[in-house]
Amino acid sequence: MWGDAMKFKSGLALLILALISTMSVSAQEPTSAADQVEKLKAQLLEVQGKEAALRERLQQLDESIKPESIERSLAGVGSTRPEELREARRRQLSIERDGVLAQLQTLETSRLRLENALANAEAQAYQESARPKPTGEMMMVAGGLSQKVMFAGGGLVLLVLGGGGVLLYRRKRLR
Repeated sequence: MWGDAMKFKSGLALLILALISTMSVSAQEPTSAADQVEKLKAQLLEVQGKEAALRERLQQLDESIKPESIERSLAGVGSTRPEELREARRRQLSIERDGVLAQLQTLETSRLRLENALANAEAQAYQESARPKPTGEMMMVAGGLSQKVMFAGGGLVLLVLGGGGVLLYRRKRLR
């Protein structure tokens, strides 16, 4: 008999804990637009830094691919076919330059997407900042219910479940 009562009480306690944790999770707000703006700004700075480094590398490659630069780089190398060496070096630099250009294009697309997302997040953050802050009685949660009504409803649910549990316990005990 005592074993059933303990099982019932522990089950009821677990149910109450589950309900309370569910309420606290649903009351948490998603990240604000201002947080999103900061995150997007950081990503944009990172992309801009990568873009600057790639532009610098592209400039170096453009300088290196000039015939006089290729000639200078191969000046100390002896060969019976220097034309082939110059052509191979030019091809190697062209391939690397094309790769850098492709990366730049990808980063430019990412930068444009981030700038767009940042503009939208800034507009949303402005709208959020223009709204009055909910306080005390005016605190609203999902669905337009005040926080007090939400807690009262949760308390009512707990009372009903507790009462139902007590009735089941008494009915079981009488048998």
